Amino acid sequence: MRGKPMFLVWLLILGAVLAAFFMMDPARTQTQEVSISEFINRVETGEVTSVTISGDHVRGTTPSHGTVTTYVTDRTELNRAMREHHVSYREEPPSQTGNMLMLLLKLGLPILLLVFLFRAVKNAGGGGGTLKQVMSSKATLHTEGKVTFNDVAGVDEAKEECKDLVQYLKDPAKFMKLGGRPPKGVLMLGETGCGKTLLARAIAGEAGVPFFSADASSFVEMFVGVGAARVRDLFENASKRKPCIIFIDEIDAVGKSRGGITVGGGHDEREQTLNQLLICMDGFQGNEGVIVIGATNRPEVLDKALLRPGRFNRHVVVPKPDINGRLAILKVHARGKPLGPDADLSIVARGTPGMSGADLENLLNEAALQASKLNKTQIEMADIEYARYKVLMGPERKGVVMSEEEKNIVAHHEAGHTVIGWYTPECDPVNHVTIVARGQALGLTWTLPVQDRKLARRSQLLAEIKMLYGGRVAEEMLLGNDFTTGAGNDLMRLTAIAKHMVTDYGMADELGQRTFGDKQQGWFEQSQNDYSDETAAAIDREIKKLTSTCYDDVKRMLTEKKELLLALAAALREKESLGAAEIEAILGPRPVTA
Repeated sequence: MRGKPMFLVWLLILGAVLAAFFMMDPARTQTQEVSISEFINRVETGEVTSVTISGDHVRGTTPSHGTVTTYVTDRTELNRAMREHHVSYREEPPSQTGNMLMLLLKLGLPILLLVFLFRAVKNAGGGGGTLKQVMSSKATLHTEGKVTFNDVAGVDEAKEECKDLVQYLKDPAKFMKLGGRPPKGVLMLGETGCGKTLLARAIAGEAGVPFFSADASSFVEMFVGVGAARVRDLFENASKRKPCIIFIDEIDAVGKSRGGITVGGGHDEREQTLNQLLICMDGFQGNEGVIVIGATNRPEVLDKALLRPGRFNRHVVVPKPDINGRLAILKVHARGKPLGPDADLSIVARGTPGMSGADLENLLNEAALQASKLNKTQIEMADIEYARYKVLMGPERKGVVMSEEEKNIVAHHEAGHTVIGWYTPECDPVNHVTIVARGQALGLTWTLPVQDRKLARRSQLLAEIKMLYGGRVAEEMLLGNDFTTGAGNDLMRLTAIAKHMVTDYGMADELGQRTFGDKQQGWFEQSQNDYSDETAAAIDREIKKLTSTCYDDVKRMLTEKKELLLALAAALREKESLGAAEIEAILGPRPVTA
């Protein structure tokens, strides 16, 4: 009998022992316990008819055959009361049963608890496992590499960094004959969804070596020493199959900096696990032929000892893809999906700036689901556009019903954004505008960048502020000072842009070329002022100057284009959504492209 049935047996035994103690201990059979003075008073009033004395324990019987108990150290007053009121009494030797049971419980209960704890640890592996299973690594071994570099796109520089690892794993002697030392580890840095795990699997697939994968959180457990034991077990298993790869995902879960402020004290289970990992990667034991690949999107919190050469010799940055990378990724994920003749992936790549590989895969998957729902045999551009809007802006909220007045306000608001974006050369071209509610927004104006931007010019940031102001100014032209809350998010975004221009980018005329605010990152991100109150007032003036100038420019432009604004708002009320061609038909050709 193992596991849960055996645990129940032990629980029943403990319950039986406790029940026997409560049943056999005379102290537990009394109905009422009183003080010695109260007991003597009851003897004198005749409420106690007989008394039994056992050591310092006194038990009296009442006329109704109830029991009253007390404890006495000096029996002088009690003997006097019993003598004067002719109450019979007898003496018994002290009961040894209760004392023996109490002694057994004091000794036996801790033993039983230790037995329970031992069996809980022993069975923690599940299914009647053993203590060895608890201490063993939870890493998964993949012996067949099905992913290659052909399945990885959009991160060409990262792939080039990793090709040397493939060559070393295939022929380590080639690199060691001249005294070279192979890398112990590779740390992959990048935001979530950029392909760090896929790239690690591709290295193993290209080299044809075993691939151990584990998430860092599986090493840290409640019991001290379990994590370190699992790390040792992982490296022992890997050493038997070298050359091989150990991939640890989200390594920051176990590799955070030691010392400083910690939740569980300065030397907790996580730190012991990290210490063991450091030793296994670059300790006295030889682990040649075992390459550790760690992945994280939080490199700033990693311990310095983990980052030094000898542990993670190489740091490979896996960034979000640019427009060419996004096109390559879309082509990879389009394999096996029948695309229609009008499905242009280059346009999709242009319209998805900032998307990661995982986002692009999800986009094509949503497009395939939409085409299947409409019983199509191919994925058309309309399906991809539908998926793009759904992924980027949220699904349509068809249940939101607006009154004609609200619909008119939202139409003017979005038309204001569109007109400013259309006639401001530094803005990205407007590609789509809708008053159909999506996500948290009642309407949206969407732009399509001509190319990816690594840097933003001052004029481009000002243009973005102006476009954000377009909705509020259009509402003011329609409603006067009785405008709505619809521009709340726009105002928050444009204020943040203006604040960054003044405090971070040195774009303020009055304040000079410097930054303001000491920002520190670590366990707790902190930001504190490093400037005087006078400077703070100057920062406020500069932010107000930037935003006020943009507001005045937008008001002037929309006043000049009022007829076009009203025509576009009317078209939105009628059709609810307009594409680039429909916008151009109303506003005319865009004067200057960005």
